[in-house]
Amino acid sequence: MAELLPFTLDQLRILRAIEREGSFKKAADSLYVTQPAVSLQIQNLEKQLEVALFDRGGRKAQLTVAGKVLLRYCERILSQCQEACRALDDLHNLKGGSLVIGASQTTGTYLMPRMIGMFRQKYPDVSVQLQVHSTRRTGWSVANGQIDLAIIGGELPTELKELLQVVPYATDEVALVLPVKHPLSRNTELTKEDLYRIGFIGLDAQSTTRKMVDQLLTNSGLDIQRLRVEMELNSLEAIKNAVQAGLGAAFLPVVSIERELTAGTVHKPNVADLEVHRQLKLIMHPARYCSRAAEAFRDDVLPIFASTNSPIRNLKKNSQDVDKYLA
Repeated sequence: MAELLPFTLDQLRILRAIEREGSFKKAADSLYVTQPAVSLQIQNLEKQLEVALFDRGGRKAQLTVAGKVLLRYCERILSQCQEACRALDDLHNLKGGSLVIGASQTTGTYLMPRMIGMFRQKYPDVSVQLQVHSTRRTGWSVANGQIDLAIIGGELPTELKELLQVVPYATDEVALVLPVKHPLSRNTELTKEDLYRIGFIGLDAQSTTRKMVDQLLTNSGLDIQRLRVEMELNSLEAIKNAVQAGLGAAFLPVVSIERELTAGTVHKPNVADLEVHRQLKLIMHPARYCSRAAEAFRDDVLPIFASTNSPIRNLKKNSQDVDKYLA
């Protein structure tokens, strides 16, 4: 006779919800059940396991050491259950099911909505969810099976590079933009020395996007220590508005300023001997189940989008991985 497990999937879902929400009440609300029902399930689980899972001494629900151990397995078990359900959904071709896509901030804000629109035109019955977070958090979400695939522009931690499949997708230019009434906006080309004499607007110095842009500029031979950053803002949209208001120059991904360039509300001069490009990468987990919806997005949408949209350019297919997954 098969040995009974000391927990149920519902109990694991409740345990995860409490840890995420920070309290039994909020977990109950998120699961659309009553708080007493949540408390009873946890009490039964602790009784079956003969161990305390939560330290009830504080105002916030804190996992004990045993609770943290169980939570690690809980995430893996529930992830496998979700993969099983998605594999079964795939039996209905693409007449249903869901797709969870991840993206880093700039990519998620300016590229992904158009990609999803293209996908939805072809597969209208597939439910699509977009999660926009930092590159690091997005990478871990792919690793944990919470996201099917993602497009990122930043660098992954070393441990994630070894775990995930990272495939070059396209390149996006990081360009200098000036207010249209800036004294140098009459010039079609500037020198690097010109840049050291003007005021810049940048993201917060601790932001990952700012660090990425600074590194790209440094790699291109620009001395960023000589740039006069006179204002720091917390979003690309705020920086664009500040440039349009005449408050200074900025380096921005071209994909984020398409509308402004078309409308002529910012000026994009060339800078002699300065080409700054960032690489966009597709990341997936090679050992996890790849749904048919994820395959369709990867194979049908990504190559077409990269070849038909001006802000990004296809990378040369110089490896078998790129040929295999993006051809």
